[in-house]
Amino acid sequence: MERAARLRTALIPLDEVRAEWEKSSGPFHKQRVAEHCAVFRDLFRGATFTPWVTLRVEYSQEDEHVVPVYYGNMVTPSEASSPPAVSYEADKGSLWTLLLTNPDRVTNIPGNDMQSGKEICHYLPPFPAMGTGYHRFIFLLFKQDRRIDSSEDVRPTLCHRLKLRTLSSFDLYRKHEDAMTPAGLAFQQCQWDSCVSWVSHQLLSEKWPVRGAGGAVTQPWGEAQGR
Repeated sequence: MERAARLRTALIPLDEVRAEWEKSSGPFHKQRVAEHCAVFRDLFRGATFTPWVTLRVEYSQEDEHVVPVYYGNMVTPSEASSPPAVSYEADKGSLWTLLLTNPDRVTNIPGNDMQSGKEICHYLPPFPAMGTGYHRFIFLLFKQDRRIDSSEDVRPTLCHRLKLRTLSSFDLYRKHEDAMTPAGLAFQQCQWDSCVSWVSHQLLSEKWPVRGAGGAVTQPWGEAQGR
């Protein structure tokens, strides 16, 4: 091994190294990164957890490559324009809840079969306003002890009214904390790009504010397209 290192021919099995990291110090590293980025402060009012379950989130792109979500990496709104593929290891017969703020929720997921879960609020691409810097979009995975009744929280199948989509992650967890435990975490950061103008105009049917030196001003659709 020493000779191979000197000759620069040593091969490091990265998949094995990552798998070992995920089982040992990885969850604690993720927790510290989330604390540094104020994830727990803003979602759970300071309460924290160690994400022992590895949550894999990937956005597929038209050129067949994928954009992964790790722990604070940059993902543009254009790259996140379609719902991502989410996977994790789960025992047969287990139940899970996946939450995405800003916001998207699926509950009563049997094992890791996302398609069979109960969708509370459908996916909406990130739409950070121009001039407001980086925004965090956080995937949270909860392990359920039993099925939960989420009928009061279900939104319409196509819900593009922001006021109606607004759900408190903290309140949702407090409501069901006897039945579910935080287990997995991944989050991305993104800022405005041209895709946000499309989401604002086509999906939300709104003019979108732009933050400037003089405060928030309305950004007409045509002007946003031309930037």
